[in-house]
Amino acid sequence: MKLTINGETKDLPDGLAIPALLEHQKVKMPDMVSVEVNGEILERKQFETTILKDGDRVEFLYFMGGGAGL
Repeated sequence: MKLTINGETKDLPDGLAIPALLEHQKVKMPDMVSVEVNGEILERKQFETTILKDGDRVEFLYFMGGGAGL
């Protein structure tokens, strides 16, 4: 199946759930990434049950902490 991941089209095996996709894409620190599928941010409990389909758009979102105190 073809997925668009962070703006790049990739050919991947059919029937991947989110944890398998994170592993396949070698995402570092998968526990620290949020995942958006077709514009909807998934709750972590949805990762196992969300099966990706051909044409889905996936974004891996990393939230950075910090900032400068004034």
